[in-house]
Amino acid sequence: MPYPRVDVVVLTLNDRPDEESAAQATLLAQRGVDVRVVVVGNGCRPEVVPPGTLTVCLPENVGIPGGQNAGAEALREAGDPAEWLFFLDNDARFPRPDVLSRLVAEAEQHPEAAWVQPRLTGPDDATTPRRWVPRLRASAPGRPGRVTSMTEGVVLIRRAAFDQVGGWESTLFLYHEGFDLAWRLYAAGWSGWYAADLRMHHPLTTPARHALYHRLAARNRIRIAHRNLPAPSSPST
Repeated sequence: MPYPRVDVVVLTLNDRPDEESAAQATLLAQRGVDVRVVVVGNGCRPEVVPPGTLTVCLPENVGIPGGQNAGAEALREAGDPAEWLFFLDNDARFPRPDVLSRLVAEAEQHPEAAWVQPRLTGPDDATTPRRWVPRLRASAPGRPGRVTSMTEGVVLIRRAAFDQVGGWESTLFLYHEGFDLAWRLYAAGWSGWYAADLRMHHPLTTPARHALYHRLAARNRIRIAHRNLPAPSSPST
């Protein structure tokens, strides 16, 4: 029986080659899945590219959602796109070689879910900041269940659902694109699933380290609310 096929998108700015090499090594070590990878250079030519990997060289940095869309499209244009898309931060790691196959198995058990979210932790395999828990009651990150948001840097998405809603919203550039995509998937009749017993590792960084954080985070909250929430009603006069 053939393994499930997963198309994986990795973005790069060529700014952390050691972390990216480690991330790709754990990706290529995944067992029980047939993986095809594209590395997208966001305004650069990718420098860390394993043999057999597709590459996309964007002439400028179009932001995370735009770069992810470019990778998903390149995989489609390569022919025979996989049923599953996985978006991987280039400094995230799979701590076990069966994480991706188990995520697919979780998705198959929840056909109503457009995306399946692993639990993201620090390298200690335990620390999960509240912002990485894609549901309410973030104080209990080990509890699985249905969710209404996603941590966009490590997420498995059904290609059919992703295409149905038009992929990531590229105008957001950075921050909160997972909220926007999750809301649009819910509006299209899908849900999400948090597979809390499946862990992935990521450095314990803070988004505020980026100079654009406060401006873009505030702007994107307003844009996402405007795009996805119903217009407020007003009393007739």
